[in-house]
Amino acid sequence: MSASAFLRRVTEVLGDADVDYMVTGSFASSFHGAPRTTQDLDLVVEVDRQSLLRLLDKLPDDTWYVSEDAAIDALRRRRQFNAIDLTSGWKADLIVRKERPFSRTEFERRQQAVLWGVPTWVATAEDVVVAKLEWAQRGGGSERQIRDAAGVVQTAGDRLDRIYIEHWVNALGLNAEWRLCREALG
Repeated sequence: MSASAFLRRVTEVLGDADVDYMVTGSFASSFHGAPRTTQDLDLVVEVDRQSLLRLLDKLPDDTWYVSEDAAIDALRRRRQFNAIDLTSGWKADLIVRKERPFSRTEFERRQQAVLWGVPTWVATAEDVVVAKLEWAQRGGGSERQIRDAAGVVQTAGDRLDRIYIEHWVNALGLNAEWRLCREALG
């Protein structure tokens, strides 16, 4: 199954369950910046218990592996759970939207886009940069995350709202990662 077909399949399931979402991670950084291959799709989802159970109902056991316990725990802890397509091996990381200011703002700013021929919701370029910097920090300065962020900065160029990025860099304590990102640009 292609990345496009998997994206279409997952977004159709989310739509059928009436769950709002946005594509993040490597799919989003590839959309806004330098392409990178991956076998998983990261999506932030906005769910409560009722909509989560509705979503789980749309992921039948004969075609998907999803732990209901892990999904309910992810909702309680505002974390992520996985949905694995049993026919292709593709994995969707479904990240429950956090309650913090950045996560709420990021989700409100999501934009409609066509990604690999699939109409979808995707995080903005600026929010992808901030999220990648945050993942770099969590991963001890992950070079891959820094490169992804730098690819978005380079591709977006003057269209990027650097004041917005620097606001969240300061608010989230990502100054070292932002410096590494800018250094990666040369």
